[in-house]
Amino acid sequence: MNFEFSSEQVQLREVVRKMLEGKEALKKARAILEGKESYDKDLWSSLVEMGLTATTIPEEYEGLGLGHLELCVVAEELGRSLAPTPFSSSVYLATEALILLGSEKQKQEYLPKLARGEIIGTFAHTESMTSPTPNNINCTHTDGKLNGTKIVVADGDIADFVIVSAKDSSDIGLYILNLKESNTLIETQDTLDPSRSHASITFSQSNCESLGDSKEGWINIENILNRAAVLFAFEQLGGAEACMNMAKEYSLERFAFGRPIGSFQAIKHKIADMFVSVELARSNCYFGAWALSTNANELPTAAATSRVSASDAFYTCSKENIQTHGGMGFTWEFDCHLFYKRCRQLAANIGSQSIWKDKLISSLERANKL
Repeated sequence: MNFEFSSEQVQLREVVRKMLEGKEALKKARAILEGKESYDKDLWSSLVEMGLTATTIPEEYEGLGLGHLELCVVAEELGRSLAPTPFSSSVYLATEALILLGSEKQKQEYLPKLARGEIIGTFAHTESMTSPTPNNINCTHTDGKLNGTKIVVADGDIADFVIVSAKDSSDIGLYILNLKESNTLIETQDTLDPSRSHASITFSQSNCESLGDSKEGWINIENILNRAAVLFAFEQLGGAEACMNMAKEYSLERFAFGRPIGSFQAIKHKIADMFVSVELARSNCYFGAWALSTNANELPTAAATSRVSASDAFYTCSKENIQTHGGMGFTWEFDCHLFYKRCRQLAANIGSQSIWKDKLISSLERANKL
């Protein structure tokens, strides 16, 4: 089984990395953190101009019609640069949900605008600090109206539309609504990483329409989250590798007792631990990319494996990067804390580490029963 990216995909990676470096995406993340804007509009426009928001959208809806392997490549580079844009919400979640479940009318209405970057979408699922289950979804749908509240919705304050999980009679379904026209209350929320905006959204008799078959709503939700988990894992992988490289470079430049601190055994061990965690995560992410791109039956297992492994790698590398920098690593002026903040935020998006470990165990149990 060949897990190498093709020459075209490698070229795409280089082009995206060059653009992000030229735009100084890391400095833009700091600017968003220190300012009042929710995301960097200039960087978002650059992503749109490159066609990255249209990566997996079919050509008949003005997309590029590329595969998920290309999207994985893009996600890794966005994670490496901490790009402060709504790409994950709009592309990994909203766009993918519409491609999978949207009616022809919904695809015609939303996908061309998403491809052109004219609108931003997001996904609202969480209602409390506990993991969402079919039994604790309290947001309700009745006769085309939504009522209830969703919290920590990524990019909920800037999105044009949202896809919402809600209860309809005894079933959990997905519903799509225009945030600019519906009766909603949107309030920004503080999170671990202020460079990525989040909000709570309260629906009050808000007009909506069904997305997919409500009788298979929970299955559809799990499928969307599994697919997004692989893409988030690649984003975490990019961040983890960036932390490792940052620590390595600093250890070669910083001298103590007449020699680089990278020559000391304790620092060597830290960087070795970082390298092992990155390469293990990369292997599992490639497994996830294969399952996602082929729509394999192993996707639930591959998604959970890549998600858990990448979360562990990003945490290990962001933490050890700070430690390698010593006291300077804790200062605002150094970029170490930017990666640590993003690490903790990404680990909470679409479910915590413990939730994905439970999903991994469940998927393995199901596989062993077959």
